[in-house]
Amino acid sequence: MSGIFVVLEERDGRVSRASWEALAAGQHLASQSGEPVSAVVLGANTGATAAEAAAKSVARVLSVAHSLLERYTPDGYIAALHQLIQSESPTHVVFPHTYQVRDFAPALAARLGQVLISDVVAIGDGPSFTRQLMQGRLTGNYHHQGNGPCLISVQAGAFRADTVQAGTAEIASFEPNIDPAAIRTRPGEPFRGSAQTVDLGSAPFIVAVGRGIKEAENLSLIQDLAGTLGAEIGASRPICDNGWLPMERQVGSSGQTVAPKLYIAVGISGAIQHLVGMKGSQCIVAINKDPEAPIFEVADYGIVGDLFEVVPALTEALKAAK
Repeated sequence: MSGIFVVLEERDGRVSRASWEALAAGQHLASQSGEPVSAVVLGANTGATAAEAAAKSVARVLSVAHSLLERYTPDGYIAALHQLIQSESPTHVVFPHTYQVRDFAPALAARLGQVLISDVVAIGDGPSFTRQLMQGRLTGNYHHQGNGPCLISVQAGAFRADTVQAGTAEIASFEPNIDPAAIRTRPGEPFRGSAQTVDLGSAPFIVAVGRGIKEAENLSLIQDLAGTLGAEIGASRPICDNGWLPMERQVGSSGQTVAPKLYIAVGISGAIQHLVGMKGSQCIVAINKDPEAPIFEVADYGIVGDLFEVVPALTEALKAAK
């Protein structure tokens, strides 16, 4: 069995959301080729993450275990995955497009004599892999040529983690041969954000605010709407640049990429830098007084009106409906 491999990343003892999105991409790819999908987990003790992955609809889980994989190092991961890929000969290897993957995957591709197609936002027939260029102003379609596996990484929010179905898979073990002398880096403590850091990428509902709010004092309108919905608050870059909201709440090419079930854009015109970060949302509602605002081009529902009238009325209607 070879087929498609999806390399899962662990965060705090659990498989990360970005990894489930990568698995969704792998399953979409498999729907075209009919190939089996295998999940790959790495570590020194992979029992918990392997069991978590085995509860999904995959053909099998490959547990790549070695004492030198207890802490992430690029040399260790490259050596382990290189040996696994050479042994199993998958047609495609799919990664989440995380900082960790960006650290080791290009070198892994070079060792395999392949090219990494990074930051993929869509998979079409062929298969073709779509990437965004010039901050989303253009898109390019890429095809893998030649022999050997095709390596791709998938942009956060491009595929829906909740489309991955439950299942029962077997767990197979693979023990790589890693020379301790080949590990050239000594890992430090894993980076951890502050307790106040907001993970907008996992929020099911987001109310985002733009410069149409005019003044920081008016943010209470957005806070009331978000509180009524149980939503997180996001923002376009000008709001964060002005210091009205912390940078961790910025959505866009230089902020977070999100794909919530509901995204309400309030007073956001829809510059391409912002659209890149949120157009994967399942349902987009735009509130803007300019009927020509670009945000309406991606919105599922649009309200043309003064946000200072629309938002309080919407908040009151939602409260009354509870």
